[in-house]
Amino acid sequence: MTDRSRFFRHHRLLPLMLGSVLSTSALADSFQLYSPDLGEPATMQSRFVFNGFGCQGDNVSPALRWDKAPYATQSFAVTVYDPDAPTGSGWWHWVAFNLPADTRSLASGASSQGALPDGTVQSRTDYGKPGYGGPCPPEGHGPHRYQFRVYALNVESLPLDEDTSAAMVGFMLNQHALATAELEVTYER
Repeated sequence: MTDRSRFFRHHRLLPLMLGSVLSTSALADSFQLYSPDLGEPATMQSRFVFNGFGCQGDNVSPALRWDKAPYATQSFAVTVYDPDAPTGSGWWHWVAFNLPADTRSLASGASSQGALPDGTVQSRTDYGKPGYGGPCPPEGHGPHRYQFRVYALNVESLPLDEDTSAAMVGFMLNQHALATAELEVTYER
C-alpha cells in the first residue's frame, strides 16, 4: 500500500467525524434557557436567596423555561451551581433530574411546592438535603456566579435517588447529555 492510499484510507472518515461534531455543536447552540424571574442585569432577587446561614431570603426556586432541545431528548435535568464558593469544589444549590421529555418549563417555587413533573427526582445539594437551596455567599466575598443549567439527556431516567450526591449526578449528566443550556446570574452580600 502506498503512502498516498494509506493517507486517503485513514482520512476518509474525517468528513464524517467533522460533520458529526458540527451537527452536535449546532444542536447545542440552539438549545436555550430563559427565566422570567431573573431579569436584566441578571442578578438574584431576595425571594430566590437562601433562608439561613445569615441570609434572609424566601428560598424560592425561580421560574425556568427552555426551548429548542435536541430532537432525540428523552428527559431533562436542572442544576444550579456556584463555581465561586470558597470550598475548593464550588457549591451545588439544586439538582433535579428525570424530568419528562415533554417538559419545557418549571414554575416559580416548583422545587418546594410539589409542582415538579411526576417522576422528577431532586437529590442532595451541598446544603445536605434535596431541593432548591438559594444563594448565600459569605458576606464581603464579592459577587458569586450562579449557573442555572438544563441538560437534554439521551435516557428516559437516571438510576439515581434523592440521596445521590451532586457530584455523582453531575457525572451521569455529562455521560448522557445531548446538549446543555445555561443562564448565569450573580449575587453578593
